[in-house]
Amino acid sequence: MKLRFAPSPTGLLHVGNARQAVANALHARRHGAGFLLRIDDTDAGRSREEYAAGIEHDLAWLGLRWDEKVRQSDRLDRYAEAAETLKRSGRLYPCFESEDELRVKREMRLRQNRPPVYDRAMLRLTSEQRAQAEANGKVPYWRFRLSDGHAAWDDLVLGRMQVKLPSISDPVLIRADGTVLYTLASVVDDLELGITHVLRGEDHVTNTGVQLDIVAALGGRPDRFTFAHLPLLLDEAGGKLSKRFDGLSLRALRHDGIEPTALVAYLARLGTSEDPHPLSFDELAQTYDVRRVSKSAARFDMRQLLALNRRTTHTMPYAAVRDRLPDGATEPFWNAVRGNVDMLSELRHWWDVVGGGIVPPVQEGESGFLLQALEMLPEDRPDRPWSDQTWSEWTRALREASGRTGKSLFMPLRLALTGEEKGPELRELLPLMGHERVAGRLRLAAS
Repeated sequence: MKLRFAPSPTGLLHVGNARQAVANALHARRHGAGFLLRIDDTDAGRSREEYAAGIEHDLAWLGLRWDEKVRQSDRLDRYAEAAETLKRSGRLYPCFESEDELRVKREMRLRQNRPPVYDRAMLRLTSEQRAQAEANGKVPYWRFRLSDGHAAWDDLVLGRMQVKLPSISDPVLIRADGTVLYTLASVVDDLELGITHVLRGEDHVTNTGVQLDIVAALGGRPDRFTFAHLPLLLDEAGGKLSKRFDGLSLRALRHDGIEPTALVAYLARLGTSEDPHPLSFDELAQTYDVRRVSKSAARFDMRQLLALNRRTTHTMPYAAVRDRLPDGATEPFWNAVRGNVDMLSELRHWWDVVGGGIVPPVQEGESGFLLQALEMLPEDRPDRPWSDQTWSEWTRALREASGRTGKSLFMPLRLALTGEEKGPELRELLPLMGHERVAGRLRLAAS
């Protein structure tokens, strides 16, 4: 068994791409199969090296590993040889119509209530007519003549599928400028590189029917391939997610603070009846089954992802985040604040609270209580340093002296020391902040 993920380096990877990459990688890991990364860069006009590098960076960030990597731009000779094979058999034929001529043909067929399928007029072209067209400066593009009948397969997600080939226009496989299109290049790669399972988006269903026909025309066995087509993703409102892909690129999610383990766990369960949980890649792979994916479109819910990201963050050990903490941040700091952050990007604020400078909000009528708290603040001595017991000892003494309890006791102190109404336990923050900083904020808040 061997699978592949085949992105085109024409833009940023988004969650739709990532879902397919995760599905292929998990399926491969569970079954001990090979996993190939194929960069589909035959479109020289749109492919960019920075996008190719970005793809690899994004996949590595997700924790996905591939056994081998190929670039289609390095295999152009293989596609040329396959094209010659199809030309010799008569399955690949030259065409000379312009875009305007094709548009007129489509419009005419629609007016006649006929499907806008290519009429194969160029199959009737004589050698003399072709020579005349080329003498007039026209350069042909090349279409693949589809078989009559249908292509069928048992899809791991969608069930029994069938594509009626006569209802499809003969696809262009080679442009007039010589560019080999995905439809041919992908078939040649899958045949020659030993791919057995193809997991991709539902928008490729028609492509699959066409490509199975090309496989047979090249002498391959269509039944060697197993397909799984994942339904497309919708947004929370049920609209097309494609309109929001810019905000849902992996680069944007990474910048916003989404954890890769949370995103992989979410995408692995998306469209299934299973709730996502914070699990490692290996744990997910143990039970991953693409056949559990629903035939219906799945909704990508950012609120669910954020909730899972929060749960993931709260369970991460210090060793996993050490290199991403603010300079100087320690393990006690991480243990104190991790239960109060949804994303690691929020840590800077709490590091400022612990070790930086913040301006406490004005609290009307609380100056006397805050000065009393300052007066009763325990000393931080070498023989009796502050600990996680200091907060309870201090507030117990304050309660007895002031008569305050509950919110009236704790809220003025929390606001004065952190500037926030909610947050990490102050019994853990107090030793990290230190006597000088705590005293200074009490004075400032009381002024």
